[in-house]
Amino acid sequence: MTAAGAALLGSKVFAAGPPNVTVPLKPDERQFLEDMERHGIRYFWEQADPHTGIVMDRAHNDGSGSGSDVGSIAATGFGLSALCIAASRGWLPREQVRQCVITTLRFFWSRAFHDHGWFYHFMDARTGARRLNSEISSIDTALLVCGVLTAAGYFANDREIGGLARQIIDRVDFTWMLAGDPHLLSHGARPGSGFLHSRWSAYSEASVLYLLAIGSHRHRIPVESWYAWLRPEVHYDDWTFVSGGPLFTHQYSHAWVDFRHQQDGDPSYLNYFRNSQIATYAHRDFCIGLQSKYGDYGPDMWGITVSDSPAGYVVWGGPPFAGPINGTLVPCAAAGSLMFAHEICLPVLRQMYNVYGERIFGRYGFTDAFNPNWKDQKLWVNQDVVGINTGISVLSAENCLTGNLWRWFMKNEYVLSAMERVGFRIATPGIGIRQKIAPRRT
Repeated sequence: MTAAGAALLGSKVFAAGPPNVTVPLKPDERQFLEDMERHGIRYFWEQADPHTGIVMDRAHNDGSGSGSDVGSIAATGFGLSALCIAASRGWLPREQVRQCVITTLRFFWSRAFHDHGWFYHFMDARTGARRLNSEISSIDTALLVCGVLTAAGYFANDREIGGLARQIIDRVDFTWMLAGDPHLLSHGARPGSGFLHSRWSAYSEASVLYLLAIGSHRHRIPVESWYAWLRPEVHYDDWTFVSGGPLFTHQYSHAWVDFRHQQDGDPSYLNYFRNSQIATYAHRDFCIGLQSKYGDYGPDMWGITVSDSPAGYVVWGGPPFAGPINGTLVPCAAAGSLMFAHEICLPVLRQMYNVYGERIFGRYGFTDAFNPNWKDQKLWVNQDVVGINTGISVLSAENCLTGNLWRWFMKNEYVLSAMERVGFRIATPGIGIRQKIAPRRT
């Protein structure tokens, strides 16, 4: 291994899940997921700027673009990861993917504007300039870094990729993002007005942000930060779990961090992977409970999370209820949980495709959202896909099929050392989240 690679990759073997996991699927089920992946990966290949690597925030699902130049750094992180999947499966030439990764990493290291290593949420995909008056975003930078580290794990012997990845993450000043708080990271900052008032103070998609910060080589935050954020319990029907809102909060960090068979220490003792399994089952039951109001919802037709809708962009989900819910269905809700509960998520995706076919499945896979009975009982279909929603669908499917995202990402010593410092250990049955996962009667 090169010196650059050795500095980036952890030498210790952390007791995470097995490196390759194959979920028992029938051949036609595997083919369905692989086809969904290939369509989604096409988005990240076609909708990335060739000179910067920045991935468009959204595009029309017929491949015609969106008429916008707004790129998303979070979508870029998902994209770097998705391209590694394509190279590993032979869907794209490995050398072409390697060159795309190098272009992206060079841009973010030497050309993209940053403040203490943090990047704007939205950028001009062609130039990297700030767009949509967006904030310097802590979570979106973290998701970008996840893609960078995934690429470094996949191209583990590539000196340039390993070196650039190390430089990019080592520059991120996590202590600066504490913004005066001893433990809790800020959501971000705005030029001229300073840090945002909101902090990552409760369970959310930001667990990977905290692990990166605790494991940082140069700008490490205290290990106490992990236990400083709240873990509010939700009780719904027979389910008890910790939640922070819509289903995506249970999915994003898990796309990269292998939390399987792990729990943290005192005072949390939480098995995060099992928690996300339970959240997925509870969300299914929550949607089934709305069937009397929205007749298309059911055991194999469910799923809402942050998405577009006929009424615009909506943060919705449950339990607990977040709305207003109007009968819209969001395919990435189920797709993003394939890695937790394929037995209830895969039937949803297949049913959606069987019923609506190419009306909701285009060049880049499933549309971002659709509503079977909008006004006058007409089918409403969003013409767009959104990069982060397509990304979580692709990565979760690959983890379900092979576990490769976990294997590549968990080579990095930043997260491995953070999990060790936090006190992660093999999960003990009966501690923390206790609800047994089992198929529910409907």
